[in-house]
Amino acid sequence: MKKEIATENAPKAIGPYSQGILWNDLIFASGQIPVNPATSEIPNGIKEQTTQVLKNIYAILESEGSSIKNVIKTTVFIKDMNDFVQMNEVYESFFQKPFPARSTVEVARLPKDVLVEIEVIAHK
Repeated sequence: MKKEIATENAPKAIGPYSQGILWNDLIFASGQIPVNPATSEIPNGIKEQTTQVLKNIYAILESEGSSIKNVIKTTVFIKDMNDFVQMNEVYESFFQKPFPARSTVEVARLPKDVLVEIEVIAHK
């Protein structure tokens, strides 16, 4: 069964996509950028942006009764691979062993010119 995920605790979708989709017991969260859903502000710096992105992901998962502990796979899109170590420090603080499978890709540009975007697949 396919169900749209929509929560006020994460940034609203700004195009023809959902914040996430629940498919049976799997949650597919769309790529999240570091927009604070309450203020629409974007923090400065890779650490602050990574923190906000992961808070947004947390909110999407929590809205379906899941948690960051249930993340199976992540894809990290980073604007500058020189920021990898700092992004990784924050990332590691949100996840526990065994860590999710992950891909990290440097990209030319992200929406709103942010420094990082992360998408996840999680189990409910």
